[in-house]
Amino acid sequence: MPFMIMTTDKPGAGPLREKLRAEHIAYLKSKLDLLLAGGALLDDAGQAASGGLLIVDTDDRAVAEQFIAEDPFTKGGLFSSTVVTRWRKGFFDGKALL
Repeated sequence: MPFMIMTTDKPGAGPLREKLRAEHIAYLKSKLDLLLAGGALLDDAGQAASGGLLIVDTDDRAVAEQFIAEDPFTKGGLFSSTVVTRWRKGFFDGKALL
């Protein structure tokens, strides 16, 4: 069963996010074998990011925690909080799986 990782940026961290973004994207691309889905959490205008959501395909919490620990956003101190929790795929890609 996959793990969901939800992160929240520190207040006012937009410049830091922008500085680390290319390295973060390269890291995620290098982990496509584990990454089911991912993306930034945005404001209502769809402009400013304030965190992110990742779904990691592993049954091992330690793998999910290592995944986010090695992310350049984490290493760079972008996040004020990180939540790692199991996620059950109930509805996905236009299909009901329950």
